[in-house]
Amino acid sequence: MAENSIPRHADLPSIDPTRRRLIAGATTLLLFSAVPRHANAASIVAVRTWPADEYTRVTLEMDSELKAEHFSLEGPDRLVVDIDGLTLNDTLNELISKIKPNDPYIAAVRVGQNRPNVVRLVLDLKQAVAPQIFTLKPIGEYKYRLVLDLYPKVAQDPLMAIMDSKDPDPLADVLEQLAQSDNAPIPSVAGQSLPPTARKPDLPSPRHSSRPSTSKPATNAPAPSSTPTVPRRTTPILIALDAGHGGEDPGAIGRNGTREKDIVLSIAQRLRRLIDSTPGMKAYMTRDGDYFVPLHVRVQKARRVKADLFISIHADAWVKPSARGSSVYALSQNGASSTMARMMAQRENDADLIGGVNLATHNAQVAQVLLDLSTAAQINDSIRVGSRVLQEIGKINHLHKRQVERAGFAVLRAPDIPSILVETAFISNPTEEKLLRSSRYQDQVARAMLAGVQSYFSSNPALARRS
Repeated sequence: MAENSIPRHADLPSIDPTRRRLIAGATTLLLFSAVPRHANAASIVAVRTWPADEYTRVTLEMDSELKAEHFSLEGPDRLVVDIDGLTLNDTLNELISKIKPNDPYIAAVRVGQNRPNVVRLVLDLKQAVAPQIFTLKPIGEYKYRLVLDLYPKVAQDPLMAIMDSKDPDPLADVLEQLAQSDNAPIPSVAGQSLPPTARKPDLPSPRHSSRPSTSKPATNAPAPSSTPTVPRRTTPILIALDAGHGGEDPGAIGRNGTREKDIVLSIAQRLRRLIDSTPGMKAYMTRDGDYFVPLHVRVQKARRVKADLFISIHADAWVKPSARGSSVYALSQNGASSTMARMMAQRENDADLIGGVNLATHNAQVAQVLLDLSTAAQINDSIRVGSRVLQEIGKINHLHKRQVERAGFAVLRAPDIPSILVETAFISNPTEEKLLRSSRYQDQVARAMLAGVQSYFSSNPALARRS
C-alpha cells in the first residue's frame, strides 16, 4: 500500500467520541498559544518630542515592551529605527507633525510599515548625532516607553552657555582659566567626543570692562535696598540655578493642572535676570527649556562651570492638600531630619526614573557623584546660605519649617559647591497652587532668594569651593 494511502490512525487505539472532542479542544488551545506574540501587535498610545540645544528626545509610549534596532546612514545624515512587534497606527503617524522647525537635530521623520509586524522610522537629521535608544519600564502614569535621545557628535561644554551670552565680560578671565581645566567632567554619552578647548580671546577682560566693578547695587537692580551688598572680589560670583524636572518629567501636578516643571522654570528664569542685573554676580541655568536633565548631569554642569552656589528650585507636593509653606533643604549624610524630608528626597530622587535615564550609560564616576562625594564643608556652607534664603522667603510666605531641613537629595551632592533645594510652596495645596501661578509671587520668591544669597556672600566666602 502506498504511504499516503495508509489509514491515518491505523496504528492507534480507538478513541471514544467524548475523549476525541477533549483532545481536539486542547490541540486548538495549543495552536493559539503557539501564535507569535507579535501577531496581536502592540500599539503606540502616545508620541512626544522634546527638542533642545543639548539634545532632542523622541518618546514613543506603548502598551507593551517592544524591541528596536537602529543604524545610521550618511550623505545625508539619517537615523533608521526598526521597531519589532508593531503595526502602523494613527498615533504613530502623528510623530510626523510633532517635529518642530526649530529642532536642532531632526529635520523630518518618515514612518512606514517596513515589513509585517515591523515599523520603520527614518529620521532625517540636520547634523550627525550620537543616538541613545533604550526602553523604560512603566512608572507613574506612563506605560512602556521607547526613548530616542539624539545627542550631538561633539559634546557641548556648559561653559559655552556662559561665554556665548550677550554680556560675558565679567567672566572673561575666569572662563579662560576654566576652559583649560578638566577637573570636572563634561556630561557626555557613548559615541560623543569631548568638545575642543573653549577659548574666546577677543572677550574683554574684567580689568577693562565698562561695567561697574564695585559691589554697590545698580539703580535698576531689583534687590531690596536693605539687603547687604556683595563684597568686591576679583572674580564674579557664579550661581548655578537648577529648575527641577522638565521634559518627560512634569514633577508634581496641582489640582488645577499646574505642572511643577513649568512653575520652577519660570521662577529660575526670573532669578537669573535678577542675578545678571546685579554687579559682581552671574547666573548659569542647568536647563533653560522644557527638557529633562538627569540628576547627575545637573551636578556635573555646576561643577564644570565652577559655580560658587547651586540652587535647585522646586514646588512641594504632599498627600494632604492642607500642607502649606515654603522650605529649604540641604544635604544630609546621616538620614533625613524628618519623615517628610525623607519622603521629599525620595520623590525628587525618583525624577531619573520618571524623566528617563539610560541606565546602561551610567558609570562608576556617575555613581560616585550620586553616592559619596558630599563633604562636611559643603554641607555646613549649604546650611548657612539656606538659612539666609529661608529667612528672606519667610517675609513673603508661610514657612513649613523655620529651619533648614536635611535629606539625601541626589542633586545636592556636589562635593565642592554649597547646594540648597528650595521648595517654593506646596503645589498640592489649592491656595498655594494659585499663588505659584501668580507672576507677582514668582517675582517675590526670586527676589527673596537673591536677597538671601547676597546676605550670605556679604559675610561668607564660598568656603567649600575654596577648600
